[in-house]
Amino acid sequence: MNEFLEPGGLVRHPQQPDWGIGQIQSIIGDRITVNFEHAGKVVINGSQIVLEAVYNQSR
Repeated sequence: MNEFLEPGGLVRHPQQPDWGIGQIQSIIGDRITVNFEHAGKVVINGSQIVLEAVYNQSR
């Protein structure tokens, strides 16, 4: 499901809701770099975690 994500998009980590909303910085293969409100920059393995897209919500 991560194949629909693109840089600049807003997401949440389904298992880390306390991280807040994150903005996708880059996607290279299965590696998704996201800058989260409360966790900073995190590299996600997209083959292991399906990020939840956030629509119509500001950071």
